[in-house]
Amino acid sequence: MGHRNEGKGLGSSLKAWWRRAVLITLLLGPGGMAWAAQDSGEGYVPTATCLGCHVTQANAWKDSDHGWAMRDANEANVLGNFKNARFDEAGVTALFFRKQGSFFVNTEGEDGKPADFQILYTFGHYPLQQYLVALPRGRLQALTIAWDSRTRQEGGQRWFSLYPGQRFAPEDALHWTGRYQNWNGMCADCHSTRLMKHYDDRQDSFATTWKEQNVGCQSCHGPGQAHVDWANKAAPAKQTYASAKDIGLTVDYKALGSQGQVEQCAFCHSRRQTLGVGQLPGHPQLDQSLPATLRSGLYHADGQIDGEVYEYGSFTQSKMYNAGVGCTDCHNPHTSKVKVEGNGLCLQCHNGNPPVARFATLQAKDYDTPAHHHHAPGSPGAQCVSCHMPTKSYMVVDPRRDHSLRIPRPDLASKIDSPDACTACHKDQQPAWAAKAIEQWFGTPKRPALFGENFQAVRNGEGIPMSLLSAVLADKTKPTIVRATAAEQMADLGQQASISLGWALKDPSPLVRAYAASGFSSVPPQQRLKTLLPLLEDPALAVRDEAVRALADVPKAQLPAQSLDAFSTALADYETRLRGNADLPGGRLNLAVLLSRQGRQAEAMEQYRQALKLDPYFVPARVNLANLATAEHQLDEAEGVLRAGLALAKMPATDHGNLAYMLALLLVEKRQPQEALNWMETAAVALPGNTRIRYNQGLLLSRMNRRDEALVALESGLQQAPENPDLLYSLIYLHALAGEQSEAYAYVQRMRKAAPDDPRLQGIEPYWQRYESTR
Repeated sequence: MGHRNEGKGLGSSLKAWWRRAVLITLLLGPGGMAWAAQDSGEGYVPTATCLGCHVTQANAWKDSDHGWAMRDANEANVLGNFKNARFDEAGVTALFFRKQGSFFVNTEGEDGKPADFQILYTFGHYPLQQYLVALPRGRLQALTIAWDSRTRQEGGQRWFSLYPGQRFAPEDALHWTGRYQNWNGMCADCHSTRLMKHYDDRQDSFATTWKEQNVGCQSCHGPGQAHVDWANKAAPAKQTYASAKDIGLTVDYKALGSQGQVEQCAFCHSRRQTLGVGQLPGHPQLDQSLPATLRSGLYHADGQIDGEVYEYGSFTQSKMYNAGVGCTDCHNPHTSKVKVEGNGLCLQCHNGNPPVARFATLQAKDYDTPAHHHHAPGSPGAQCVSCHMPTKSYMVVDPRRDHSLRIPRPDLASKIDSPDACTACHKDQQPAWAAKAIEQWFGTPKRPALFGENFQAVRNGEGIPMSLLSAVLADKTKPTIVRATAAEQMADLGQQASISLGWALKDPSPLVRAYAASGFSSVPPQQRLKTLLPLLEDPALAVRDEAVRALADVPKAQLPAQSLDAFSTALADYETRLRGNADLPGGRLNLAVLLSRQGRQAEAMEQYRQALKLDPYFVPARVNLANLATAEHQLDEAEGVLRAGLALAKMPATDHGNLAYMLALLLVEKRQPQEALNWMETAAVALPGNTRIRYNQGLLLSRMNRRDEALVALESGLQQAPENPDLLYSLIYLHALAGEQSEAYAYVQRMRKAAPDDPRLQGIEPYWQRYESTR
């Protein structure tokens, strides 16, 4: 919860579940219907139906993370202290208390005033438990004060803030009543079974439904009615069957194989964009969601975890995944705990004696020896996970392991600005120390180039992005998610990437195809049609969606007659699903982009405004709205949008710099050069790596006849980028214009080295060759 693109007992007793009505609705007075929890329909059955036969699995599941995912707030399930317990930190106050057998909190509401709110549900159980409160328009909201359910010895048994030392105003999306703490859109589909949020984008309201309140049997095995029917007709103890489908189960894990199994878990255990169809057990992942790539803010350049990304994106980078290891090779599927504690878990395979033929490639030797780990046996450093699955803590108290199972590379830590597992433990040392130790133990490693070096260079604006990314995309030995990341970043390069991305559209992986398709948005219509129309029949919904979005601005008159109906239907369906996902700022952004591409600019602008209403700090919507308003010659609105963003007190420095730069360019267009210069300086200080700001600042100062200041601005840019041809050429021009030939010539020499093929340089070479001959 809160991303600015995540006791004991069974809860309601089984008898209570059995008695529960098919359709349960909760009315909340002024807000109308909050949710409707459905126990049947679409072939789903009440949870208790499964538990009668599958007692062993039920007992394992009931105290699992899945069993605790969401429960009624009652004596058996509420772990927190509600005995008039007070919380007071950084201006955030709360009183947790009981009243008439129910649980309540008194805290600041969305109107800025303190009020009593009833706790309706618990969310999770260890190492923390959150609590859900109902608000109007069908919303359930998660309190940002959570209960630390660890033991006192571990530092737990206390109320704590998920944002320590911070206070958010009610209009902030991170306030507990705000959009990023909203259960319906942020977390519900992974804490309940077959959750459909039923969002109305025009009313900004929900009528959310589920099939099981928590993550129950049918989340993983699919709707159970056909299986129940089979069990009622057959004699299960004596029956033999060839596949799960023979006994009425939707999901056949044997047929899916290890990677298919991972995909079933991935709907929840990944950072992803849902496609608006809900979870579909047994279906391919890209028919349900589009997983995020290894983009900045979520992952470090080498693929190590950074943001709250869960496990899928990491695990699919690993050799284990490609060797056929699945989630249940390490985790009990019903308890969700690891099958073996300590190094024994890894030694199931890495013991020099293959227990399973499909893991034979992992069986090089016994790794649980000092000869391999070089630490005292039994010590933390001797644990496989310490080096190969380091942790990062989320939600303050929840350490999670990186599932990429990578070999530590302290030699690359400083080069690619990524964490180093060795110095995470040896905090008094530097990565270079760790790299030297590893070299002494194992000799100079002979390893292929890491994709992280290419991605980090692109992030830093170094080298030629097209070449760096093409090399990764073309390397079929790289994990699919790595190649998809390269495709996504190449898509930002525009038409120059179309040839490489065209090949990627034929890739066996739908993930690569989906991100490659997005790169054709700026390609001329006829070329785009030829390339993307075949993708409207792609087996993966995510790929079809990306093709539809990229084709949305092609005039219908240019579409082949035989494709028109299919395209129109796909486009309408895509828009409907985008509207159903427009409850979050990013969803509104996606909808606005689609509308804008169709030429529906007024509607698109309204969607951008709604995105900013949901979160004023959501800079992509602010930038797009300002750009669209400018394109529509609504310069005053564009200026107002940018100034409103710059006035926000907690705007991150980078975002503030980008908005300042945009405002500066707009003010130049509005012929207000002096204020434009002020904002340009603000932007240049905030974004020292963006040399384009200094370039434009120099040009503006020169145009205002402030030559000396222009030279200072351009030279400042060169300090950050000594080989930038735009800056060098501008300095050549200004010095030559003033008759300062020796100064200009010095920059000519630098530009010859930095950009010998630059047409501007070639155009003035004859003059400078004559100048050289006369010296």
